[in-house]
Amino acid sequence: MPKKRLVLTFPSRLVDQPITYFLIKDHNLMVNILRANVTPKEEGRLVIEISGKKNDIESGMTHLNEIGVNVKPLTKDVRWYKERCTQCGACTSICPTEAFFVNREDMSVSFKKEKCIACELCIPVCPYRAVEVLF
Repeated sequence: MPKKRLVLTFPSRLVDQPITYFLIKDHNLMVNILRANVTPKEEGRLVIEISGKKNDIESGMTHLNEIGVNVKPLTKDVRWYKERCTQCGACTSICPTEAFFVNREDMSVSFKKEKCIACELCIPVCPYRAVEVLF
């Protein structure tokens, strides 16, 4: 089943609309909300991962475009510079998806990029700037 990570930006007039509900109900998509910033009367932003059949994903994207939602692929990329890392583990305690984790065999910090949602929580906690976000 194909998966896509997307950033949905929607105007303030759509903030109170059940956008993800219609993706699930009308387009048969599985929606996983990775990050959300929704405030009444302001532009909203959702970072989601959707999965479903290819034609269902396409119909869902068409629906979003028709109602005025800006859809872009999640293009942020978190890069970990292993050579700068001192293995302090600060990133592992803050990472909500466990993309940064401690390998218990040798107590080293590891990074699984595919689990990362680019939440950027690791950036300010890393004292050696071993993590950065690329756009």
